[in-house]
Amino acid sequence: MKLGNTQWKEFLENISVLQWIWSFLLLGPACIGLMVYLLLTSLWPLPVLYLMWQLADWNTPERGGRRSSFVRNWKVWSHVRDYFPMKLVKTAELNPNKNYILGCHPHGVLSIGAFASFSTEACGFMDLFPGVRSCLCILGGLFKIPLYREYAMATGCCPVSKPSLKHLLSNSGQGNAVVIVIGGAAESLLSLPGVNTVVMKQRKGFVRVALEFGANLVPVYSYGENNIFRQVIFSEGSVGWRFQQLFKKIMSFSPCLFVGERWFWMPYHCPVTTVVGSPIPVPKRPFPTQEEVDHYHGLYMESLVKLFNEHKASCGLSDSHELQIV
Repeated sequence: MKLGNTQWKEFLENISVLQWIWSFLLLGPACIGLMVYLLLTSLWPLPVLYLMWQLADWNTPERGGRRSSFVRNWKVWSHVRDYFPMKLVKTAELNPNKNYILGCHPHGVLSIGAFASFSTEACGFMDLFPGVRSCLCILGGLFKIPLYREYAMATGCCPVSKPSLKHLLSNSGQGNAVVIVIGGAAESLLSLPGVNTVVMKQRKGFVRVALEFGANLVPVYSYGENNIFRQVIFSEGSVGWRFQQLFKKIMSFSPCLFVGERWFWMPYHCPVTTVVGSPIPVPKRPFPTQEEVDHYHGLYMESLVKLFNEHKASCGLSDSHELQIV
């Protein structure tokens, strides 16, 4: 009986992880395909009515969205957590009377550590930080996809745009933890097992936003994020590399060619530990100078390196392992 339960648990974990990967990669195109198909059938009024409603609801994602506790607490997310397994680690308190920008590193191939930790309750964010609401900010273009936008908003995601950040940090009260995967598309192309490289040196926009709204900065690092897939890296100047750069320029993200442990996309069973660092106090400066931005950007990078070094040994890295910042 125990063996049967174990096998059933493994099956649920595998199916749960696959559904998340398929949702991440294929749900958007599937939603577009479904809408086009329905428009060509006798059911065409349904997509027309939805699209009319979507136009009327166009700005909702940038006004805090429509998060759903029901969706964020789906049992499927617990199975995703247990597959790797995943863990969220708290190193300091977050005052619910303040707002925060959490910079999450590294991007990895699919940013599954950031999603599980901040867009679901599988890792216990609300229990660790009572009174604080996490909101993972993702590409704004995803909220233009019919039906898919509802799914993204239900998990608490919002666009990583200036109007969206302004609303979250100034019009939604206190206790908001806005999570931004700083390295973005450029960093995803550097995702290699055993390598910890973050794109940070020229990423200063989030610091300027933090100053404008007086939001404290918090470094976050997901150890193991780069180990769950094996990415094919194209040499600079090759046809594959040029295609990735062109795609990133047009679509704002890069297509990664990657494989998993089995079934092509099934990720490796590698622990992913997301560590939330200590907040960096940031004053409110409606019109910050470049010197102020540079100063707090420097403080943030120092805090990120310190966080990485303090927890790397407990997360399976050698003491000599260094974080590379580009």
